[in-house]
Amino acid sequence: MAGSQDYAADERNAKVLVYLNGALVPRSEAKVSVFDAGFALGDGVWEGLRLHRGKLLFLQAHIDRLFAGAQAIGLDIGLNRQAIEDALYRTTTANGMTDGVHLRLMVTRGLKATVNQDPRNALGQPTIVITAEYKAPPAETGLRGLSLFTSSIRCTPSHMFDMRLNSHSRLNLIRALLQAIEAGADEALMLDPAGNVASCNATNFFCVVGGSVLTSGDAFCFNGITRGNVMALCRAEGIDLRIGDFPPDQARAADEAFVTGTLGGITPVRAIDGHAMRETPGPITLRLRRAYAALMDSDTAAPA
Repeated sequence: MAGSQDYAADERNAKVLVYLNGALVPRSEAKVSVFDAGFALGDGVWEGLRLHRGKLLFLQAHIDRLFAGAQAIGLDIGLNRQAIEDALYRTTTANGMTDGVHLRLMVTRGLKATVNQDPRNALGQPTIVITAEYKAPPAETGLRGLSLFTSSIRCTPSHMFDMRLNSHSRLNLIRALLQAIEAGADEALMLDPAGNVASCNATNFFCVVGGSVLTSGDAFCFNGITRGNVMALCRAEGIDLRIGDFPPDQARAADEAFVTGTLGGITPVRAIDGHAMRETPGPITLRLRRAYAALMDSDTAAPA
């Protein structure tokens, strides 16, 4: 397996406890009903978080995004912000975890009286699951970089399937990734309806052209917290940042490129549709990776 979501296997993950509706249960016992709205319909929202030096990185931004997503789909999480934070740290503490951990917080509409789309058939109690696993991106990925393939599956506007909503339904993104895998690539580069670069199937995309960092506008890409941090770092570092439309040919001809996400942080791209970047990782990618590592450390040093 390769890609931005790849990680080194860790035998400790076989024994982790999973948070399931307030209880901590062994991994093998972490189960939900076939009548759960998340299982049956992909009806729910989620967050991916990273534990670094004993602290969940950029936690308040993740909680903001979680509640915004729940509000967008009319889902009552049933817990306030502090209770969510407590549940996350309860999970890592129960597993004796302090560093190198990726968490996935999942909230669905819960059990339904019957399996259909109507949210009024939900029985009123959401399902809340937190998985915490030791996950470190392979070092070779950060050096060799990813190969991207431009998918025919397009990103969609918010009035169709909102890319900025962390929905449990990811089938369009999985279809794009399947195309990339069939083409021998690691991840899919996805375009917007007008044919401009929008996103990757699991990460946000950046490229460097003539010393400037290019990334798409917000309408057709993930509402990435790492993306936002990298954009802020470009401004802080005095790196020219250009946000807006650009065609895939410009990305293919870029000097360097990278993708961003919670698990991998900043991951270089080595090729797009067989066109190799001039440098992998390039100097601006390396500069931003150093700045992002410092930002992570400063976030853990800040008061909770």
